[in-house]
Amino acid sequence: MTSLGELRESKELLRNLTLREIKGKYKRTALGQLWSLANPLALMLIYSFVFAIVIRVQVPPGNPSGLDLFVIWLMCGLLPWTFFSNVVTGSMRVMTESENLIKKVYFPRWVLVVSNTFAALYQHMWELIILAVAVLILGSNILLYVPLVAVTTILLAMFATGLGFFVAIANVHFRDTFHFMTIAFQLGFYASPILYPVTYVRDVSDSVGPLVGSIEIIDIYNLNPFVHFAAIFRNLLYDGRWPDWSTFGIVAAISLVTFLLGWRFFTKRQDYLAEAL
Repeated sequence: MTSLGELRESKELLRNLTLREIKGKYKRTALGQLWSLANPLALMLIYSFVFAIVIRVQVPPGNPSGLDLFVIWLMCGLLPWTFFSNVVTGSMRVMTESENLIKKVYFPRWVLVVSNTFAALYQHMWELIILAVAVLILGSNILLYVPLVAVTTILLAMFATGLGFFVAIANVHFRDTFHFMTIAFQLGFYASPILYPVTYVRDVSDSVGPLVGSIEIIDIYNLNPFVHFAAIFRNLLYDGRWPDWSTFGIVAAISLVTFLLGWRFFTKRQDYLAEAL
């Protein structure tokens, strides 16, 4: 069966698995889906206190929005990062948790990874809506940029799902992959401009100078795709302006290529997952 045929045949299964992910996560809890907002809210309060009040990280005001509120600047980077990490780590989790289903029933295994992405996307959608409403209340009219926020979110979902395809297979064969990725995300969090502006890294890079040839610290730092995702989200939501289109084009290309490569890698190996599990 072709991938397109599998997609048509699996629409109902994909829908049911997505709903299972959404409803099952907070089943039998008093607050239900409201718990999905608890984690980012707690992180917002902690990071805002530590980095805005104690350490006093200085972030530039939104240009041209004029917004000058650390908590809004923080959430424009923190929410996409949380979504990104949830998709990738969830891709590994959903495969091992569905071991019995994979062994008993044949279906396209990629549905599990994509349903995890859709469930995370549903949660992230509400987070972004709340953030956008907060920005509007503060006086920055970002309605013009909301469609591109949605497009950028889809690109981030594709990038994360592409990586998820790779690590899902790797984790089935080598369970240490999950623990390795947990550490990698902890490092990646601080290696991305979530809690501090890129200007801090650029200042250090300028003071140190070239490392090898003409390569500087900022050049290595910019190899991290999330640096550019964070910049785009902040341009749209915090600054209230269009992003750099060359950066957007590069991010779109990286997302599409990563997704297609991950899809190909996964679908070539999905038929052997039952044996590996």
